[in-house]
Amino acid sequence: MALTTDLRLRRSVLYMPGSNQRALDKAKTLPVDSIILDLEDAVGPEEKEIARAQVCAAVKGGEYGSRELVIRVNAPQTPWGEADLHAAIEAKPDAILMPKVSSPAVLESIADRLESLDAPEDIAIWAMIETPASILNIQEIARAKRDPRNRLTCLVLGTNDLAKDTWAKIVPGRVPMLPWMMMALAAARAEGLAILDGVYNDIADTEGCRAECRQARDLGFDGKTLIHPTQLEPANTSFAPTEEEVRRAKLVIEAFERPEYAKRGAIKLEGRLYERQHLGVNRRAVTWAEAIKAKGF
Repeated sequence: MALTTDLRLRRSVLYMPGSNQRALDKAKTLPVDSIILDLEDAVGPEEKEIARAQVCAAVKGGEYGSRELVIRVNAPQTPWGEADLHAAIEAKPDAILMPKVSSPAVLESIADRLESLDAPEDIAIWAMIETPASILNIQEIARAKRDPRNRLTCLVLGTNDLAKDTWAKIVPGRVPMLPWMMMALAAARAEGLAILDGVYNDIADTEGCRAECRQARDLGFDGKTLIHPTQLEPANTSFAPTEEEVRRAKLVIEAFERPEYAKRGAIKLEGRLYERQHLGVNRRAVTWAEAIKAKGF
């Protein structure tokens, strides 16, 4: 399995409608790791152009601190897709999120467009996994990361669209979704990609959101996409290592560094067995804890 090369914190990834200037301004002060400035689903046809202008101005303004900025554009085949891509490249966000990536051909086509438009090399591409074809082609989509031209760094599940297209019910525990979620996660991890869970629709149900965040954390996701600021706290806390996890991780790291354990492949600490080959998990917990402390939330 490939190591995820990008260990940036993405516990909380908040969609913000590009047509809502007040929301764009508010996002500058929120305790959020990443912001998806949306030109697609959250924006009606009559507001597409104003949303594009507002989002690009916001990104160029540079008032979001350390928050990762991602622009979700409309699909290339729509009336707004080409103009969105041009404007997003000029704005220079951290990443551009492409909707409905159902095959690697979509990413290859976008790579061609970015190259022809002389897009800055540090703009990454994220891919929405939100159609039945996306799931059936998930291994090939994830493998697109192997070609640097594709700039692929992150997969984002679109669980609402998956439910719509498959007729699956969105129920507590998400049993109908679990096979697709794990297929996408395995593909992402095999290629060293980050992967984000889909949204939780009930804004008023904070504990329901927390339960889904914890489920996604336990499944192995990097974080969760969100639709309202009230969901930030459940996501930030759920995807952060606990104090006990960090304490134990440091204990394991320190133990394997002792001379007497230098040649040991496994050791027993506090009644539990730890293997040297899994040290990366412990180091990641410590690294994330330090990054969260530095952020302050």
